[in-house]
Amino acid sequence: MIIHTGSRTDIPAYYSRWFYNRIKEGYVLVRNPYYPEQVIGYQLNPKVVDAICFCTKNPEPMLDRLHEICEFQQIWFVTITPYGKEVEPYVPDKEKVMNSLKRLSKEIGARRVHWRYDPVFIHEKYTVDFHIQCFEKMAKNLSGYVSSAVISFIDLYQKTKKNFPNVRVVTRKEQEILMEAFAKTGEKYGIAIRTCCENKEFAKYGVDVSGCMTQQVMEKSLGYLLKVPKSKSVRQECNCLLGNDIGMYNTCGHGCLYCYANYDRKTVCINMKQHDPESPLLVGVPKAEEKISWSKQESYCDGQLCFDLF
Repeated sequence: MIIHTGSRTDIPAYYSRWFYNRIKEGYVLVRNPYYPEQVIGYQLNPKVVDAICFCTKNPEPMLDRLHEICEFQQIWFVTITPYGKEVEPYVPDKEKVMNSLKRLSKEIGARRVHWRYDPVFIHEKYTVDFHIQCFEKMAKNLSGYVSSAVISFIDLYQKTKKNFPNVRVVTRKEQEILMEAFAKTGEKYGIAIRTCCENKEFAKYGVDVSGCMTQQVMEKSLGYLLKVPKSKSVRQECNCLLGNDIGMYNTCGHGCLYCYANYDRKTVCINMKQHDPESPLLVGVPKAEEKISWSKQESYCDGQLCFDLF
């Protein structure tokens, strides 16, 4: 099975001590975000966990202790965008994040590191030309250190509209211009361009439109095939292997205005104050009367390397 850490919060950036404690203890507990009274337990055992998938805007806090998870296969998605502090107030300097990504890539290999340039939105400051120029500058810097770049355009969830009222969708014409330019840049610097839940017609530019965290992406990162049981997708148009996420909504400290995982800053601050690095839960501690439902975990790996994936 795959353990995810980043669909709900940024564990590497803010909760690395807690995560390493969970690795040491060999298990983690997670509250169901829709039914908080339900607590799910996962074993953190490389015999049943085929890979841990990290999504982060700042891998730096994890890097000095990577040797503690060397028994686990890792796949990293590092988000680096060109936005300023007025949009991403607590995200570290982008040059610093790129340097951290390079260090990570040297540790685990470029095929297991993916760059996310998303979400893309248009603003009087962040124009189409601005994105094209910044993407090429970043791609040049990251060339040889990442396997792919994931592009997606902003979705205006209600939370996003509330926290970021001045943002607007990217028009179809703007999307076409951007995707064609991103594809040319990716080809120039040896970086595969992927989208997720975007227009399939972008394939005409040489873009992989099958998804960003699909079984095929996971297999290519790991270097072997996976036998994954069929399950219902989180979103109908999404082919990605999601689920089994150990994070919690409303706990990410970056404060990005476009974030779908945080309701507001006040809620985040309250939750972060309740975080205990020694607890098996990300926020709070288990109650004595709570029953834990342990996930049925099994390896998806058939033990056969596939050299065609390299």
